[in-house]
Amino acid sequence: MSEPTKQEATKPEENNTAAADFTKYKTAADIVNNVLKKLISLTVEGAKIYDLCVEGDKLLEQGTGAVYNKAVKGVKVSKGIAFPTCVSVNNTVAHFSPLESDPSAQQTLAKGDVVKLHLGAHIDGFAAVSAETVVVGASPAEPVTGRKADVIQAAWTAAEAAMRLVKVGNKNWQVTEAVAKVAAAFDCKPVEGMLSCQQSQNVIDGKKRIILNPSEAQKREFETVTFAENEVWGIDILISSGEDGKARLEESRTTIYQKESTVTYQLKMKTSRAVFSEVQKKAGAFPFNIRSLEDEKRARLGLQEAVQHNLVKPYEVIFTPAGTYVAAFHFTIALLPGGPAMITSPPVWYKPELVKSEKQLEDAELKELLTKPLRESKKAKKAAKAEGGEAKAEA
Repeated sequence: MSEPTKQEATKPEENNTAAADFTKYKTAADIVNNVLKKLISLTVEGAKIYDLCVEGDKLLEQGTGAVYNKAVKGVKVSKGIAFPTCVSVNNTVAHFSPLESDPSAQQTLAKGDVVKLHLGAHIDGFAAVSAETVVVGASPAEPVTGRKADVIQAAWTAAEAAMRLVKVGNKNWQVTEAVAKVAAAFDCKPVEGMLSCQQSQNVIDGKKRIILNPSEAQKREFETVTFAENEVWGIDILISSGEDGKARLEESRTTIYQKESTVTYQLKMKTSRAVFSEVQKKAGAFPFNIRSLEDEKRARLGLQEAVQHNLVKPYEVIFTPAGTYVAAFHFTIALLPGGPAMITSPPVWYKPELVKSEKQLEDAELKELLTKPLRESKKAKKAAKAEGGEAKAEA
């Protein structure tokens, strides 16, 4: 079962943004955007987090189930959830998607909660993942203010800077530094050690990566990479209102896991083998929620051995200190020959009139960056080339 996935994962990345593949990315993104719209309308006071997660996954399955149903050369096109729906509130950083049997399944949303919605879909292994932040009960008449506004505005401004810096020839550290500068302007910090990864077919956690707020050890060890043409990236911006951006594990059960395509190990327990086989069949190379497996109890037991031997990796639920808030925006972007192109849609909920921070970005260089379009017009490119030619002639 795992061999075809490995071959697909190592498919040359130059081919990944061919026209047909880009269409698949965009189709997945449209599904994700429609699901986000629906979930945002349900993100109200009294809503159960568990219900939102279940509804999100159901809508992702319905959306992907309605497209690409013709077999290609006799083979069905794989499609489905690329990242299970997570609803992480206030100081919960990410990956919160409880099972019905978890005590936290009863948790409901309250007015003023800072809610991160995070989900993804794929068509033929080409994934669009998106996340945005919503505040329950906010309106133009009653906008978000104070530290909640600071952290949300910092996260969106950092996302806007990042999408302009993820371009051919730039390096990953440019994004790391810009996000840190933007966060500092709002007296916030990026969440320590959070990663953004290059994507390709059946891979959302590629080897080329960007790190936010790295520790000293991470700074020394983390590889410098250059963005290249035809790459696709999933950019995850997570900002905390806390002093240092550090996050830790608490009493919350992990429910989201992902098969490690690079590791092989012969599982000893019959239950482990059965669960792993079910994971391969249902989720393939993408993250999955235990909820999607047939028997939750058996799944937890079977996954233990797989996690122990690194066949499956957990997406742990982590938290910043109580009383702090985390805001997130995640987007998927393609570096096409004609310039960068957003795969996912702009935020559904976020608008300047809903979020009123008293702080603002002062850095002149970053402010100028934010005025630039994502993709240079052809006229601007020609003018730049002409200027370059004149400069050479003068030299």
